[in-house]
Amino acid sequence: MASIYSVSQVNSYIKNMFAQDFALSRISVRGEVSNCKYHTSGHIYFTLKDRTGTLAAVMFASQRRGLSFQLREGQQVVVTGAVDVYERDGKYQLYARQIELDGRGDLFEKFQKLRDELEEMGMFAAEYKQPIPKYAAKIGVVTASTGAAIQDIRNIAARRNPFVQLILYPALVQGDGAVSSIVKGIQVLDSMNLDVLIVGRGGGSIEDLWAFNEEPVARAIFECRTPIISAVGHETDVTIADYVADLRAPTPSAAAELAVFDYRQFEEQRSVYQAAITRAMNRQLERRRFQTEQYRLRLKLHDPERQIREGRQRLLSAQEQMEAVMERKLLEARHRLAIAGGRLHGLSPLEKISRGFGFITDKNNRRVETVEAVKPGDSISVQITDGRIMAQVKEIEPVKGAGQP
Repeated sequence: MASIYSVSQVNSYIKNMFAQDFALSRISVRGEVSNCKYHTSGHIYFTLKDRTGTLAAVMFASQRRGLSFQLREGQQVVVTGAVDVYERDGKYQLYARQIELDGRGDLFEKFQKLRDELEEMGMFAAEYKQPIPKYAAKIGVVTASTGAAIQDIRNIAARRNPFVQLILYPALVQGDGAVSSIVKGIQVLDSMNLDVLIVGRGGGSIEDLWAFNEEPVARAIFECRTPIISAVGHETDVTIADYVADLRAPTPSAAAELAVFDYRQFEEQRSVYQAAITRAMNRQLERRRFQTEQYRLRLKLHDPERQIREGRQRLLSAQEQMEAVMERKLLEARHRLAIAGGRLHGLSPLEKISRGFGFITDKNNRRVETVEAVKPGDSISVQITDGRIMAQVKEIEPVKGAGQP
């Protein structure tokens, strides 16, 4: 039966094999830097890649004296060190002792030089950045007509807003003639009075993206009157165009997200706002209806015609009351008058005359009530029921003890 080994034994055996290989103990590897991360401990973790493979690498903080520049994505470098196995994980990687820019690293130095020059000119200044319109209707795109970038932009634009208009200038984005093609595309679309431009391409090596690091492209972007969103390469790729543009997008897809407003979200927000406005209007309408009803009731309460009717009613009531009072007063007066008439009738001389009595007056037509009022020889008049008798006093005979009549 074959021997059975543990994982640690296998990893240890492989590590010893790597250690015994002289070629791996000091080796120089050329490749492009990707996934570069500076750890807080000072170590640098990165990957070297070429067209067909990748190699994990690390430079410990103690070896950083062998690095004379800032390690960044896309740089072509030559890394000198040893290939060894990390026994715990069973993975091999390149332990770098020295890192130098490759001959193609001259592009990176050129990139840094041009970036510094343009920055000193103020072409990256924030005060020159134009705002990206929120509701762009016409969007120009400067990119290759057959690349994945334009397909991504079209798909996202159709999904977010089917009403937006995309105008493509099919430019060369790498190789000979790319710079002039990109510049021409920016100038042509800028003359079309569009809302925003997207200038970019998909990912690639630093050589593939180099057209966007040329000064003519940077100046065309800076001088463009239309706001520009740069979308060059992947998220880790940075070009001069990104610095000069009004807004940088990490990818062409992200540029489309930034340039094309989401119509569905807009419709949802509009529906929400419309519902809120409708509710507010209904509340206002209900409040106004209530106020109108209150005003109607108040107006009805103070209606002149109603007030006239009420006044008439009050007058009629007062008239009825006055008639009732007058009728009562009149009855009372009639009653008192009847009583007084009865009394007066009982005291009337004519009444007494009608019962056989007479009404005696002297020559001066004054009533004779006592014998003292006349003397013998005076003329007197006696009024009876059917006439008057003229007479003369012959004799007066007082009655003893008689009082006043």
